[in-house]
Amino acid sequence: MLEYVSEAVVLDREENGDLDVVSFIFTKKFGKLRAKAKSARKITSKLASHLEPGNLSQVRLVEKNGFQITDALKQTRLRVTPPDLYFLNQLLPEAEPDLLLWEALVGKKFNWQAILKILGWDPALGSCEVCLTGAPEFFHLKKLDFVCERCSASSRIPKSEMVYLK
Repeated sequence: MLEYVSEAVVLDREENGDLDVVSFIFTKKFGKLRAKAKSARKITSKLASHLEPGNLSQVRLVEKNGFQITDALKQTRLRVTPPDLYFLNQLLPEAEPDLLLWEALVGKKFNWQAILKILGWDPALGSCEVCLTGAPEFFHLKKLDFVCERCSASSRIPKSEMVYLK
């Protein structure tokens, strides 16, 4: 049984069973991890408030049949909206640390253009997948491609699958 301690940004959480929670966290040392928090939905849980999406927390993880969060302490609340964190959770691969991404995420202002550039999709070099015009306004999360405003409206792509870049 190995134990790790790291700063982490809570990206998302899902209910698991009656009282447990699965948290998706992006750590400075280990990248994105999926970790279980036992009894985190109990009213008396010490972990619940520290594992809300958008929190920057110090977490202690134990690795035994996957990761389990044994302790967490909220340091601050980031200025990132829950939909942005959800979309980021969908894009990031597991267990791949990236210091540039960490700095962009915990920096002063969250910026999708900077995040996508770090991940390899530079909006400055991108063009609309439909009409091939430059300077796209949206990033399509399912297709992992750029779309301009005109084509996004005409192709009826749901807004829940798009990240606005401007």
